[in-house]
Amino acid sequence: MQAKPEVEAGAARFVPNTRDLAKLRNAAKSCRGCDLYRRATQTVFGQGAPHARVVLVGEQPGDQEDRQGLPFVGPAGGLLDRALAEAGISKRDVYVTNAVKHFKFEQRGKRRIHKKPGRTEIVACRPWLAAELAAVKPRILVCLGATASQALMGSSFSLMKERGKFFQTDWAPKLLVTIHPSAALRAIEHEDRQRLFRLLVSDFKLVARELANGARRARPPMASAASTPPRDSTRRRSV
Repeated sequence: MQAKPEVEAGAARFVPNTRDLAKLRNAAKSCRGCDLYRRATQTVFGQGAPHARVVLVGEQPGDQEDRQGLPFVGPAGGLLDRALAEAGISKRDVYVTNAVKHFKFEQRGKRRIHKKPGRTEIVACRPWLAAELAAVKPRILVCLGATASQALMGSSFSLMKERGKFFQTDWAPKLLVTIHPSAALRAIEHEDRQRLFRLLVSDFKLVARELANGARRARPPMASAASTPPRDSTRRRSV
């Protein structure tokens, strides 16, 4: 029996030394940094504006993302688009990706059921996320859910304790954590789904406010003695 290709220890050796997203995306197709590539249809790399002001990081591709090769095109992606629109964030300002680039699942009959990636897989895939962030250089990085938050902030990081706050990090000048849109989809009761969706929108509104504050700071000052300096938005904020 022919042996399968050996899996390398982590993705770092597959990541080219470039900040060109197209070249990174093409190289990611051949990644063998962990075992997930064996069952997944394809690598699902990030998508969006190459110099977006905001990068959203989720957990991993789902069934539809794995089939289409694009992030956030399934039900969670639809809810994400609604939340961004309600918060007043243009998709032109956003780049979306995942902490893990291959779909991990459990086969149940004809259905493929999402299975949470393990720490080893998250760490193995992190060089791709680091390369994406270095290429895009976002002003604000938003982690959607616990997996993405812990991938960038450490395994002991508590999402619900720290959500809605801004942190200064090496990954981006400002990082905020919030729930993954799939959390709202999974809620059984209608009231819980609405509550979680409103929570997601409220966190995105913090991001929209930071973008607006940054735009105001970037404008030349008005030649008026009555003008006031922009509000300091570098503090951590919570809701």
